[in-house]
Formats: sequence, C-alpha cells, structure tokens
Amino acid sequence: MPLTRFDFPSDFVFGAATAAYQIEGSGFGGCGPCHWDTFSATPGNVVRAESGVRACDHYHLWPQDLDLIKAAQMDAYRFSTSWARVMPDGVTVNPDGMDFYDRLVDGMLARGLKPFQTLYHWELPSALADKGGWTNRDTCLRFADFAETITRRLGDRVASIATVNEPWCVAWLSHFIGAHAPGLRDIRAAARAMHHILLAHGLAVERLRGMGQPNLGIVLNFDHAEPASPSAADVQAAARADGIFNRWFIEAITRQSYPEVVLDGLAPHMPDRWQEDMPIIGQKIDWLGVNYYTRHLHAHDPAAPWPHLRDVPGPLPKTQMGWEIYPDGLHTFLTRMARDHVGDLPIYVTENGMAFADTVQDGAVTDGPREDFVFAHLAATKRAIADGANVKGFFYWSLLDNYEWAEGYEKRFGLVHVDFDSLARTPKSSYHAVARALARND
Repeated sequence: MPLTRFDFPSDFVFGAATAAYQIEGSGFGGCGPCHWDTFSATPGNVVRAESGVRACDHYHLWPQDLDLIKAAQMDAYRFSTSWARVMPDGVTVNPDGMDFYDRLVDGMLARGLKPFQTLYHWELPSALADKGGWTNRDTCLRFADFAETITRRLGDRVASIATVNEPWCVAWLSHFIGAHAPGLRDIRAAARAMHHILLAHGLAVERLRGMGQPNLGIVLNFDHAEPASPSAADVQAAARADGIFNRWFIEAITRQSYPEVVLDGLAPHMPDRWQEDMPIIGQKIDWLGVNYYTRHLHAHDPAAPWPHLRDVPGPLPKTQMGWEIYPDGLHTFLTRMARDHVGDLPIYVTENGMAFADTVQDGAVTDGPREDFVFAHLAATKRAIADGANVKGFFYWSLLDNYEWAEGYEKRFGLVHVDFDSLARTPKSSYHAVARALARND
C-alpha cells in the first residue's frame, strides 16, 4: 500500500520545486544576461548548446503551472527569484521583474499554496560575473542588497526564504570540476567560491534578520559517500569526498569551522583572513533544506591531484542521469543532520527526484520507475521522522521537465512532461500517483 499524507504528521508540508532559469525563460520581461547564458553559448559546455532563454515559458504560463500544483493536492511551491531578472546588472532594480514575482506569489496564495522562496538558484548576473563572480568578495555584498530588495517586496507573503540553493554546485562543481557556469577548473577560484558563497548567505541572513524577516534557512545538497573498497586508502578517499560535499557547508554554518580534511587541500588558496568571516557565516538559521539524489563510491587515486579521488560505478539501478537509486542515503542524511548539526531545528527535504526518459504515448506518460522512486524516498523520510529527525516537509524535484543545466533539455525530472516545441504540459502517471497519495478526506 503506497504511503499517503496521513502517514505523516498533520503539519507536514508536501510540494514541488523548480528554479527560475530552468523554467521561466530569460528572454522576457527585461531579464538581464546571467553567466549561464555565457556558459551555454560556449561550445562543448551544454548538450546541443541549449540555453534557458525560452525554457518552459513559465514567465507567461505560470497560472496553469500553479493550477497543476494545486490539482496535485500539494500544500506548497518551492520557487526561486532570479537575481538577473530582478536586477539585470546585479544592482539596478527592474520593475517588470519585481512585478512578475509579485503576481507569482499572489497566484500561489490565491490557490492556497505556501510560497517557499529561494533567493539564489545559480543565476549570477553577467555584470557581476565580469568582475569575478563568486571569486570576488564584493559579490557577497551585492547579494545582500539583492536579498533585501526582493524581500521588501515579497517578504510579507512568503512562508520561508532560503538564501542559496546547493552551494556545493555554485562553488565546487562550477569552479573546480568546471561542469557548471562559470566553467572554471581552478582550485584557487574554487576555494574562494566555497567561502564567498557562505559569506553571501551569512550577510543575507544578517540583513534580513535585521528587517525582522522570519523563517530564514539555506538549502544544501548531500551525496552519500562510500569507499569503493574496505582499503584504508579508499576509506580516506571517501572521507575527503564527504568533507568536500557534505561537511564543508553545514559545519561552517553550525560550528563556524571548516573540516581539516578539506583545508588540507584548500587552505593555501583561501581568501585572506577568512576566519574573521565565520561568525557571520555561522549565524543561527531557522530551518535546513536537504537536497538528496544519490550516492557515489570513491576510490583513492594517487595519480590524480588533490583530492586524489576517482568515482567507481556502483551496482544499483540507475536513473537517466546515471545516478544510483539509494533511498537509504536520504534517511542517513536526515538523521545525521539532526544528530550532529541542527538538533530539533526543522528540516525540509527541499529536492528529491529522478530523471527518466519519458515519452508521451496516446496522450499519456507512464513513468512507473519514478513512482517507485518517489514513494521509496517518502518511506525513507518517514523512517527518519520515526528515528527522531524533525522533518517538516518534502518537495519533489521537479514539477516540470525543464532546462537541466549542462544536460540541456535531454534529462527529464518532472512530474509533468513538457513538449519543448509546443510547450504543452502533460501530467505523468507519477503526478497522478502523488495526487492520489496527497488527497484529503474533506
């Protein structure tokens, strides 16, 4: 018997998540260019060199998208506000952008949906990227200005505000691995971005707290790190991976420190006097968002530069992204965060989902593997609650098939299929399964 909303606490929040650049379309409403426009225009970075200029045209079609969330019996919508839309040059307000988010939030409230806002989901205005982006400390100050500006407009109506989505992706994936914008492979840039994105979070919290804004948090992504073998070298490799991916950001926020296993490699490249920023970074948050998708097996690779890692393919079934399906990892992180870092602080599963090669046949989309994925991870969440984690909500990623960053429009995560030519929306069987599970008796 599949789980339903009645298997969770009565105040548990169910919703779906999206991100502005992935669905809105950046070619409308006075939106300025961001570093993803540059990254996608550079050959070899994105599948078919696709960009988010049109995306799902949520900018114009948002009413029907909000109707889909309501019809699925969900309680909330996790959305992001594009910095490049609100401030096309990173500093100057675009009234059309502000008005769009005004309409969007009012549309959520009119449908009985709680607005869960994310300030930064990777849309750095190009004007700030030109000045070094997240390698430049000044970007942190400009982010605090953006946070204050958009919150003065929307803050009285949103249920919560997350400062940053997935700082590991903002910093490490984008500045060390080079897979996301700005596409750097530079350890010095990575070290600075790893610190500055957290400083930006802290400065935004400080600014918004000073305005009296409640319910401030951050969304961190976690990846279950396991050694590829029982050897001491592989165990240490997994510990390094865990330090970079899973410990760096949460320990800065909850302990005002960085893990030594990571500083062993990054310390020579960190900004001057970075230690002085830790009290700002380590301010109290009101809740923690946990994004979780998969696990990786790590082996020591002495031939590779620090952190001397290589991934080893695992044996479990994979998603369209090639990621292992491992629901136990979600249970592990929810209980680990409660035990080691946030105690009784509210925790939300802010993203969890799978890519699947969906196709429309006879006007319908059957995605049984996604249905199994969703309910397996809901079961892991339920177990975490039983084991003492104060988990208050679950947001599926994503509401819509969308622009999947460097994967372009190739990978489909949505509960709703999007035809990227006609923009027609087709709810999948997983959407209908979720709607049945969330139906109320009244």
